[in-house]
Amino acid sequence: MTNRQRLHLIESYIREHRYADLHTLAARFAISLSTVRRALDQLEEKGVLRRHHGGASLVETDAVTREYDFVARDQHHRDEKFAIARLVAGQVRPGMSVILDGGSTTYAVARLLADKRLQVITNSLPIAGLFSEIGGQDTQVTGGSIYGRLGVLLGPLCEQSLAQTHADLAILGGVGITETGIWNFNALVVAAQRRMIAAADRIIFVLDNSKFGRKALNLTTGFDARFTIVTDTRPAPEVARAIQSAGAKLTLTPGSR
Repeated sequence: MTNRQRLHLIESYIREHRYADLHTLAARFAISLSTVRRALDQLEEKGVLRRHHGGASLVETDAVTREYDFVARDQHHRDEKFAIARLVAGQVRPGMSVILDGGSTTYAVARLLADKRLQVITNSLPIAGLFSEIGGQDTQVTGGSIYGRLGVLLGPLCEQSLAQTHADLAILGGVGITETGIWNFNALVVAAQRRMIAAADRIIFVLDNSKFGRKALNLTTGFDARFTIVTDTRPAPEVARAIQSAGAKLTLTPGSR
């Protein structure tokens, strides 16, 4: 296989899946990790993809994604978010019904679910747009009024839709986590998230270390035995104790401090 052929195959794979990690590419194309890294460097120079720790993601070009691509727009804690997303996506099995909240880390998770046939329920326009392009997911979008900053649907219609929904799993974000629980800034966001929590058998919160110790205007929820908190750094002892006392699970990404 020539270098040109290899670059074409890797580029085609990433265009299809939106994201790939080094080990997946090495195994799929029977090449070394160092060869994968060189190929990704070349494709990044061409503007095809963006390198991350352990992998790369497609640089989207359509107008909708440019408007709502939180992963591209939000450069803070980018590698941590992708590490969290990889860990969470690995827990999602084909055929599951999954509620996906809006936000940059949940969007990163959604990118990694492209090859799994799922029933997806979301109030996120970026996530709905992503899955409509992929075409392999059964996607249900809630009603509601658009909250432009995040590109999410909120309000009574959103909450009513979620109240009539059941899912195996809900994957949610937040702006802060303390020993009291998970916090968010907007009462309508909180109301929608509470409906998501009520609708799912199991809930995963995806929170990078920048959320530690932060409170916002509204407490979304205290900790619950159905919850798993996935993060990239061990939280303060009082937070870890509160999670454990509630029967919730704390999961750290590989290599976490």
